[in-house]
Amino acid sequence: MRITILIFLLIGTLNFGYAQNTGTQIGQIAPEISNITPNGKQLSLSETKGKLVLIDFWASWCRPCRYENPNLVKAYNKFKDKEFVNGTGFTIFSVSLDKNKKQWIEAIKADNLTWEYHVSDLKGWYSIPAQKYGVRSIPSNLLIDKDGKIVAKNLRGPKLESVLNQLLKQ
Repeated sequence: MRITILIFLLIGTLNFGYAQNTGTQIGQIAPEISNITPNGKQLSLSETKGKLVLIDFWASWCRPCRYENPNLVKAYNKFKDKEFVNGTGFTIFSVSLDKNKKQWIEAIKADNLTWEYHVSDLKGWYSIPAQKYGVRSIPSNLLIDKDGKIVAKNLRGPKLESVLNQLLKQ
């Protein structure tokens, strides 16, 4: 009986290609995020499957985030329609750590964050996605490929554009 249980446990821990290695480290599959848009619609990270996606944690009240937003806008506009070795097109999945919906929406407009993927549960630092991803400071981001696999982290300033250039299909 003990041997049967031990074998069952051992087999259960082996990865035969059926289970995904989910987590927040490079090489792992990014955990699912499902949250509310400014318009009250439910939106999930899995809806971006097939694209190269920057998951960006930010807030309207965060000065470093707001200073980083022009770099995100530039990268989005430059790469949104490009072909990559590990995805078709580039987009940004913005997760806000705001508590004030009005300020969140105003910041999206003021900073020209024109991509369609903006979500928040308006819980600030108690945001469920931020907790799931272990976010301790913002801005914070992860780049995932077409299958949701994390390929890079904390890409700010010209580093984001540099990495996206390296991933372009030749």
